Amino acid sequence: MSKLTLIATSAMGLEAIVGKEVKDLGYECSIENGKVTFEADELAICRSNLWLRTADRIKIKVGEFKAKTFDELFEKTKALNWGDFLPENAEFPVIGKSVKSTLASVPDCQGIVKKAIVEKLKSHYKKEGWLSEDGPFYRVEVALLKDVATITIDASGTGLHKRGFRIDQGGAPLKETLAAALVLLTRWTPDRPFVDPFCGSGTIPIEAALIGQNIAPGFNREFVSEAWDWIGKDKWDLARQEVEDKANYDQPLDIQASDIDHRMVNIAQGNAEEAGFADIISFKQMQVKDFTTTKEFGVIVGNPPYGERLGEKREVEQMYKEMGQAFAALDTWSIYMLTSHEGFEQLYGKPATKKRKLFNGFIKTDFYQYWSNVRPPRKG
Repeated sequence: MSKLTLIATSAMGLEAIVGKEVKDLGYECSIENGKVTFEADELAICRSNLWLRTADRIKIKVGEFKAKTFDELFEKTKALNWGDFLPENAEFPVIGKSVKSTLASVPDCQGIVKKAIVEKLKSHYKKEGWLSEDGPFYRVEVALLKDVATITIDASGTGLHKRGFRIDQGGAPLKETLAAALVLLTRWTPDRPFVDPFCGSGTIPIEAALIGQNIAPGFNREFVSEAWDWIGKDKWDLARQEVEDKANYDQPLDIQASDIDHRMVNIAQGNAEEAGFADIISFKQMQVKDFTTTKEFGVIVGNPPYGERLGEKREVEQMYKEMGQAFAALDTWSIYMLTSHEGFEQLYGKPATKKRKLFNGFIKTDFYQYWSNVRPPRKG
């Protein structure tokens, strides 16, 4: 197959990070709201699914065109090369969405796209009657935005944030893709200490360990496109071998994680064990106000409580003040906190070096960044 157009979808605010990851894999890309688009080959489907830490999923763009009528949608969908992607027995449900478009009825758009693909496949495979749809799974999406229809096939299956090792999560867990983005934004390197004082189910320290040892986040899971013959097992084997070759399992790491809730600490330990990091991340039950260290040039990353629940706000505000006091002496450390509380800087006692707007699910948050002014000594 000639070059494919791939889309790595992204949460709002993370597009540039996803774009950097795509470029680091060796693919030129363009960055738009909610997505990063790049031209690549079949092997890139395997590599991007395995390696992209901050993308939501990988999609293949089959076509894009203007459609203001159902006839237009049908004919232009039918004109696409569906035989290049879907085998005769493909199971292909169609999902959809429509924003600011003439064709506003999503169920009608889904039905028309489905019918058009069926007609094209019957013609391509010279088949009459029903298509069996008992073969490999291909989820097709028709997305209409301002009368432009983009038709894609999902190449990930389960979202990429599902790494395959979270056995328990407790309440309101941070998505793995966002946790990885928080770590990447700090530019932490594995030779420096890393601390998460609000570890919850362990998502941030586990993502840090994956990054520190250069382990692909998809190493422990399967993807829907592994069953597609036109990609082939050989390409998946090649991509997985690259994952194994590039992992640095011997890289020593100094990662500490703590939480006020002993139950969450136990959950985090179980998740770390499942991910293979039981001996790498050290967990402890502790309040943030009790944090002390003699280490230098470390990074602290946290997703503390936001105080959005009724009755929690005063406690959380007191905790932010205590956190500021506990971290005040850490002049060689860089500190990063994600919260929706707009008064964080005042409570913490210091304005942030930089703030970055991010969404934790549907909650609008700021990532408060306190950079150390003390440079670490040059190595060797």
